[in-house]
Amino acid sequence: MGTSRMFRIFVVLGSVFMILLIIIYWDDQPHTSRTPSFLSDIDAFVNQFLEPGTGEPTDPAPADSGNQSEKAEERYIPRREWKIHLSPVAAELRERQEQRRRLLQEMCANDSVVFPGKNRSFDDIPNKELDHLIVDDRHGIIYCYVPKVACSNWKRLMIVLSESLLRDGVPQRDPLSIPNDLVHNSSMHFTFNKFWKRYGKFAKHLMKVKLKKYTKFIFVRDPFVRLISAYRNKFELPNENFYLRFAQVMLRRYANQPTPPASADEAFGMGIHPSFPNFLQYLLDPQTEKEMPFNEHWRQVYRLCHPCQIQYDFVGHLETVEEDAEHLLRQLKVDNVVEFPTSGRNFTATTLESDWFNTVPLETRKELYKLYEPDFRLFGYDKPDSILNE
Repeated sequence: MGTSRMFRIFVVLGSVFMILLIIIYWDDQPHTSRTPSFLSDIDAFVNQFLEPGTGEPTDPAPADSGNQSEKAEERYIPRREWKIHLSPVAAELRERQEQRRRLLQEMCANDSVVFPGKNRSFDDIPNKELDHLIVDDRHGIIYCYVPKVACSNWKRLMIVLSESLLRDGVPQRDPLSIPNDLVHNSSMHFTFNKFWKRYGKFAKHLMKVKLKKYTKFIFVRDPFVRLISAYRNKFELPNENFYLRFAQVMLRRYANQPTPPASADEAFGMGIHPSFPNFLQYLLDPQTEKEMPFNEHWRQVYRLCHPCQIQYDFVGHLETVEEDAEHLLRQLKVDNVVEFPTSGRNFTATTLESDWFNTVPLETRKELYKLYEPDFRLFGYDKPDSILNE
């Protein structure tokens, strides 16, 4: 018994010794050589789910290749319901997109365009700043939504495409039938900032894989007109949430209302609400962002969508939304699945811009332009000289 017991002890000690040797040898190897290999394995694993076609939704369908053609066709079209077009997109629309993408690249490389976070890498973007990037894995699409730029309707289309809303067990197909509260419900959209909860330490790497392979799009509009639209929607109409969070602050600080009414209904019943100049004072007040970041409805686009870190494949403008939407959905090959809603839109006209600024002091206008100048230049909007010069 004693000999047998000693033998078992030696076996255990020998095993422990071998394990220690393996650990020491493993730790002694250079870490830099292991990491890229490991990430390459992740890439290969992810690509199993992205190929064929999910990562490149604008690619043509795979060509026939003998006995494999039927199997490739079966994998390719039914999964994504892509539509194949025989006629090309109009040359002027393709050129418009090329100019917008080229301008973004030039402005991001231009040292005269300066704004916070311009030169950081994608890895340096905090997770909380990635919440506007909506991902549709079924069709290989990433959409960065900008409030007050038809984002409600684009979110509706993303819900339909991703099939994230079921009715009686069937995916919702009519964008306009999706209630507004669900459109803006964060649970309906899979955004980049949710990757950390699902993928942990691999989240950032998976984001970069999808940014490389998916089609990324954004819609923007004239920055000053977007501000006017935000003001009209949030402060000219009773909105309890925005009244309590923002309007009361504006009334106390800039409208000589030390004790503003307790509710939006009470305030509007008394004819009290912040003026447009009050709203602009709030935006320019250094105290505002010390208390909290800009609300998404007036936060600059470069802060919402990181155009110098993300190379967008399609840049739409609200001013040409119908043409751009048709072009984009065709480029994505989903124009047989969804159609951009054209009804019920009430866009603030650019022609009314000067009327809104008539009561705003010239110095305030100039300061406001400086605050939003990066958005003007990045997305090709002319400097509003008629507003900035008297």
